[in-house]
Amino acid sequence: MSPIEGLVAALLADDGTASWTAGVPQRLESLLGSMPAPVRTGVRGAAAALEAYARLRTGHGLRTLRPHRREELLASLSRRGTLLPLLDAVKVPVMLAAGTERMLHQQPAAAVRSAADPPLDCVPSPEWPARATADAVVIGSGAGGAMAARTLARTGMSVVVLEEGRHHTTAEFGRRAPLDRFADMYRDAGATMALGNPPVVIPTGRAVGGTTIVNSGTCYRTPDHVLARWREEFGVGTADGAFFGEQLDEVERTVRVATQPLDVLGSNGRTALRGAEALGWAAAPLRRNAPGCKGSCQCVVGCPTGAKQSVQLSVLPDACAAGARIVTDARVVRILVDRDRPGGPRAGGVLVRRPDGSSFEILSPLVVVAAGALQSPQLLRRSGLGGHPRLGRNLAIHPAVSTAGRFAEPVTAWRGVLQSVGVEEFHAEGILIEATAGPPGMGSFVLPGVGGELRAELEDAESLATVGAMIADRPSGRVLGAGRGVLRYDVHRDDARKLLDAVEACGRILFAAGAQEVLTGIPAAPRARSADELAQLLTGVSVRQLHLSAFHPTGTAAIGADPQTAPVDVSGRLRGVHGVLVADGSVLPSCPEVNPQITIMAMALAISGSVK
Repeated sequence: MSPIEGLVAALLADDGTASWTAGVPQRLESLLGSMPAPVRTGVRGAAAALEAYARLRTGHGLRTLRPHRREELLASLSRRGTLLPLLDAVKVPVMLAAGTERMLHQQPAAAVRSAADPPLDCVPSPEWPARATADAVVIGSGAGGAMAARTLARTGMSVVVLEEGRHHTTAEFGRRAPLDRFADMYRDAGATMALGNPPVVIPTGRAVGGTTIVNSGTCYRTPDHVLARWREEFGVGTADGAFFGEQLDEVERTVRVATQPLDVLGSNGRTALRGAEALGWAAAPLRRNAPGCKGSCQCVVGCPTGAKQSVQLSVLPDACAAGARIVTDARVVRILVDRDRPGGPRAGGVLVRRPDGSSFEILSPLVVVAAGALQSPQLLRRSGLGGHPRLGRNLAIHPAVSTAGRFAEPVTAWRGVLQSVGVEEFHAEGILIEATAGPPGMGSFVLPGVGGELRAELEDAESLATVGAMIADRPSGRVLGAGRGVLRYDVHRDDARKLLDAVEACGRILFAAGAQEVLTGIPAAPRARSADELAQLLTGVSVRQLHLSAFHPTGTAAIGADPQTAPVDVSGRLRGVHGVLVADGSVLPSCPEVNPQITIMAMALAISGSVK
């Protein structure tokens, strides 16, 4: 009997009466196999330690103990406050696996019919020649890279887009369970972590389409006050209101942004609207790039109907129609630089590695770096272009918290739009609240307890509505290293209070909508039964006790007029070398304060449009 089986049996109070629990260990092992080695080692080490503890205390392994004895062991561990964060961290992958197995047993996955995707000219890297040439190479196929590739290809340039992930089709999404797609489409199976106190999970996509293929589809325009700040503090002329407004308009037309209709909003969104209305708070359905959305609640694992217009469906087909080509499973080792050219160093192309370890070169006088705010600084360092002291610094992530409210009637949050409603009552104070549900089988991360308590919570998941919030943070993180880099993010003291205020605000919405209790996701203060009790609980909570996630890393190769503080100049060119543009979220000089896809695409459009 493996320690993983024992861990699952203990955490889920598996008494053998439910058939769905039998498949959880195998699904958990599969999920762990996709995760980074430190995460795998941590979870398996925790499982082994729990198994050893059980044998030391009882003489038996966890799986062979009677359920009530496993409960007693877990209770003794849970009483040790210092172990609560560890138990909660181990619970996350277990609950993802458990939620998926339970969902599949209740409602086996059915194939979803969808229209064929627009054609893309994708070439797997093993089929690409050892040496090729192009007028421009774009590294990354996400929001910024796709927009840059389309813009350049439409001028008649020969463009090659390099993507480290593979090409996924809408038809594939309709055939696979959400968790299976999650592990395949995210870097590190979604377990990318920024070290800090608390640590922060920062999932990013790795596929043709980048993170746009796995984001919520929410499309905010850049707020006017953010653009004003970028102009006035950082000298970014492209943030001019009229000019940048035209870029935003073009992006919105391209990805077909519109306000989400009420008919597919779902109970989760309607619950948030009801709570906000009862409080008199400003709230409305979100603007999204998903015309014809069916409410499958799977945006973050690939839309199975093709409604969400992520860039592999909306921008890259146009780029390919104009002649661009996409090479998949292609990791860029470094940018080739000719350092002896008159006038200073100049880009000469890229060196790229295939999955089998072989490599190829593409020679090009123009390289557009769009690998994302976490990867672009590492690539530039590997290329000998990381000399600017601010490269990799200035990381803002839009840290987020999540709460759940229990209602007397079923909510079934995963039927409807995944991210459906925005509550902007506190947006001016840096708190943006959004009703956000998890995909089917994947929304159980805020559930408290272990053993029987956790099992009961999981089996009552249909009664939960979930609301989350992001805060506009000070850029207090760093991307370190050049290979498998290290992320560091320490919550700024001014942001700590905002995060706790965000938890309270989310809870107030849920209580105002009729919730019987609110689950906070905080191990030391897991539940409250009134808004007053929640406020009182939070007075004893520090930011270090929060479970934080973040989905919007920006700022690590910031654009700006001051060469001392900005690695990238106001036209998007990397300082210190000719022929290298940066056109992804890393150029945003501060947190955009909203979901950033539209902002990143508009900035990439402006940067690539300036190429002569």
